[in-house]
Amino acid sequence: MQAGAAAEEKRTPEEAIAMVKKGVAYYKEVGREKAIAAFNDPKGKFVDGSLYIFAYDMKGINLASPNPKIIGRNMYEVKDQNGVRTVKSYIDVAQQKGSGWVDFVWPHPQTGALQPKSAYIEKVDDILIACGIYK
Repeated sequence: MQAGAAAEEKRTPEEAIAMVKKGVAYYKEVGREKAIAAFNDPKGKFVDGSLYIFAYDMKGINLASPNPKIIGRNMYEVKDQNGVRTVKSYIDVAQQKGSGWVDFVWPHPQTGALQPKSAYIEKVDDILIACGIYK
């Protein structure tokens, strides 16, 4: 594996938190509609290799994702290969703590392989904004 590819694989928790903070600040600055549009721009400032913003409302409806097929869908009951209801877990963290981490298994956007992942979640208004890192 090349050094660049290895570096891309291992993003840090600090990078994920910084991406979420950037997303939350942008949301507060421009409002929900413009922020969601920016989060969904695959060439925008909220996508950096395997780091990207995703967002959900508190019912589990996906608002932003690099996978356009799930935008607008209710993902509340979706489980990973270990039976973790990932979106429910995001919402639980958002509602109970306001922010925090959730561990799950998710396909890597560049390889498609299932990998352990942790997502940092932050609640703003009635949505959650998140960014994950592959372990």
